[in-house]
Amino acid sequence: MKIKTLTLTAICISILIGCSNEKIIKLSLNHQNGYGYFNPGFVGISPYSEDKNNPWRKTYLTVTGTPEDWTDIKYGDIETNIYQSAYQNYFAGNITQDLYEELQKSWGWEPDTLKLSKELLKTKIAFAFGKDSAGITNFIVDANNNLDFSDDKSFIPYAFSPREEINDSVALSNAINVTFERLVNNKKQLITAPLFIAHISHNNMFMCNFPQYSVADFGGKKIAVCSDGFTNLSYKKPKIVILSDSLKNGDKISNEKLTAKNEFIEIKGELYKNIGVNINNNKLELERINLPKSELYSTQIGFKSIPFEGIDFITETQIAFKKLRGKYVLLDFWAVWCGPCLQEIPNMKDLYKKTNREKFEIIGIVGDSSSDALKKIIEKDSINWPQILSTDSNKIKETYGIHGYPTTFLVNPEGIIVAKNLRGKELEDKVLKLINK
Repeated sequence: MKIKTLTLTAICISILIGCSNEKIIKLSLNHQNGYGYFNPGFVGISPYSEDKNNPWRKTYLTVTGTPEDWTDIKYGDIETNIYQSAYQNYFAGNITQDLYEELQKSWGWEPDTLKLSKELLKTKIAFAFGKDSAGITNFIVDANNNLDFSDDKSFIPYAFSPREEINDSVALSNAINVTFERLVNNKKQLITAPLFIAHISHNNMFMCNFPQYSVADFGGKKIAVCSDGFTNLSYKKPKIVILSDSLKNGDKISNEKLTAKNEFIEIKGELYKNIGVNINNNKLELERINLPKSELYSTQIGFKSIPFEGIDFITETQIAFKKLRGKYVLLDFWAVWCGPCLQEIPNMKDLYKKTNREKFEIIGIVGDSSSDALKKIIEKDSINWPQILSTDSNKIKETYGIHGYPTTFLVNPEGIIVAKNLRGKELEDKVLKLINK
């Protein structure tokens, strides 16, 4: 009997904890240096503003030990977790309540007090740059976070070309191991991670990222996790992917195949929702879903598009997305200041002329833009398909989790997303093929 019991237990473990009825699955994360199978993103580095009215001024770090022969010195910091930083600095009185509330609104962020610390944690990494005695720009980073540069080594940042693809070997060979603090199991803990800094010479811009990702094991399947495109280590917007056996070292997985927070991932025939990462206990959390794709709303291909309502900017009539069922619909999220978006307008006009409104419609959803600027572009370019301004009242941009422009979704007559981020000839060919079936 004992042997049979052990055998049954082993079987249960081997089939994705299938013998468990747990709704929420919590998977321990192992951190790996490098970008792994993800395409890295970068964030710009700027020195502190000299404006005495800057609302973040009280959060500036004061550092000593800058090399004595440097001139034109600028100071600043790199955030590992802006959410923890905003939370703790609000309670420390370093930022105002108005700013704190505005940050929550603009970030779509509701602070989870069980995962954040009111005590000040060292979430920032101080840096300085200046010209040495030869007139060459050097950089220095407070790697051990002691607010003293005298025990740190200055360096010339990696010369980066905007068209260059940075791989793991380049990033890690030029990275600096930095330390910062994080709340782990409700206790302050010192964390070490690599920091990669690069310099774009033609516009004298510095950029950085943290080349570190995480891996979790789920019933023999490896799930890789990336924090916010490597731009920070907050894991506020983690993307995950199942690592297939066919992947080779150096292979990169396209963003369209990654599962963002609150999206769904299929593992051995079962669907799970990416709830996110709890960095307090270092766990990836997945929610087991018992519904088919056709009954789930998401921004992923194969799922139902999320319903919304808004006012047509041109005609001022109500647009309810569900009333567009029965035809193909292109949801075009764009902004008036977005260069690639404006370049796409002539292509959209051609496609609109070539299609029948009973079979195909375009709905432009304009975010982060003023009504005056939108009106000028509509008139200048003679845009005649419906436009909706995404506002605080309709929150269409937030509902779809849009973080960059242009972003498009092609939805079929049943309301299922069949393609994403198609543009130009590729978009036209896809639409004409579908509607002329």
